[in-house]
Parts: sequence; C-alpha cells; structure tokens
Amino acid sequence: MNVKPPEGFEMNRQAFNHRIQEIQSTLRHLASIGCRGFDCSAKSLETVAKWGKGGLSFPETLDAVRRDLGDCRRCRLAEGRRTIVFGAGNPTAELMFIGEGPGYDEDRQGEPFVGAAGQLLTKIIQAIRLDRSQVYICNIVKCRPPGNRNPEVEEIQACFPFLQRQIAAVRPRYICALGSVAARTLLETTAPISKMRGRFHQHKKLRILPTYHPAYLLRNPEKKRETWEDMKLLMKALDEE
Repeated sequence: MNVKPPEGFEMNRQAFNHRIQEIQSTLRHLASIGCRGFDCSAKSLETVAKWGKGGLSFPETLDAVRRDLGDCRRCRLAEGRRTIVFGAGNPTAELMFIGEGPGYDEDRQGEPFVGAAGQLLTKIIQAIRLDRSQVYICNIVKCRPPGNRNPEVEEIQACFPFLQRQIAAVRPRYICALGSVAARTLLETTAPISKMRGRFHQHKKLRILPTYHPAYLLRNPEKKRETWEDMKLLMKALDEE
C-alpha cells in the first residue's frame, strides 16, 4: 500500500494524527469483517502508523513559519523597524519574487513591494500575464534596513533560514531574484547582477532567474528592456510546463 497525501496537503499535527487513527480503525474493521475490496494487511496498517511518526514529512505552512518568526529580535534591524514584512500572495504559487528588503512604505504597511518600486513590480507581473494574487512576494530580510541601505551579512544570516522555510512552504517552480542582494544570497555567489541575469540558474533544486530590482529600474530606466527580455524567458518557461 503506497499512499501519499495530495500535493499541497496541509493539516495541523493534532488533526493529522486524529485522521491517522480514524484510517487505522477503519482498516482494522474492514479486515475483521473479511473485506477484500481494500488493502487491509498488517503491512498497510504499519505504513499508516508511520505517517504520524516522521515516516512521511509534510511542508510546514507559511503561517507556521510566521508564528515561529514571532516579534523577531535576531538582528539589529529590529531596533529601527516599525513592522515585520513577512510576505504576501499565493501560498502555493508557481512563481516567487524575492527582493532584498522592505523600504519606507513597506515598513509602514507591513506588505512587500507597495511603494514606487512595488508599483513597477505590479506592472511587470501584469506584463507576464499574471497578477499579484497569483505569485508570492517576499524579501531576503524582513525588516527595513536604515536609510534603505543593503542588508549586511549578519542581518541576512539571521533572516535567511526563515526565507528558506518560506520557499519550502510555497514550493514554487521558479524564483525571480530581484536585484544583486537577492541573487547573490540565493545563488551563493558574488557575481554582479549584470552577469547573472538573462538565464535561469539551477541551484539546490531551485530554478532561479535573476533580474534587476524595480528600484534600480526606476533610477536606470534604460535597463527595462533587459528586464523585459528576462520576463520573456520566465513566460516561456511557465507556458511550457
């Protein structure tokens, strides 16, 4: 008996264990009355019993990651932040956009990419025939760096495990890394964004497409054409699968 939960299955542990007990009870009853329409063997009962004991693993939910993050004080960014900006969008999105960190507007509203750069990102998402409700958006760090500077190494190190758990919870097919900080962190490299963009990178079972950050595009509009070339690659990949 090889039983697997449906993709995207989410259930809290208490409810899950209760469901396991119900399945075990049902299988035992069917076996006791001689039913042959189901696999009610001892081996099957043993398989079901393992489900609640680490025999099968299920991705934790974004809500669980957020609860664990709590009122985070793991780095000094907490000292100046107003709000933790966790992420927003479809919790089972095929496409995930990851930036570097919240800005002024994001810190006030508690959502990623809601300022001027966010408005441009919305247009980029619409240009690839999607909307924000269909993708998941977050950042490398969850708190605004002072003066919108780049996050420092120790700040990234404190926050990155939670981003990894977000990625594991969403399980996207593709990640679009917005800007050098996001691309370098995800790909574990020091290469400039200009050298990384223009192609997908396979890294730890993830397909990552680096491109310019929307804030950079606002300052350098001539780079929008290159970003559009990146988005066409993304559209083609999404359409092919």
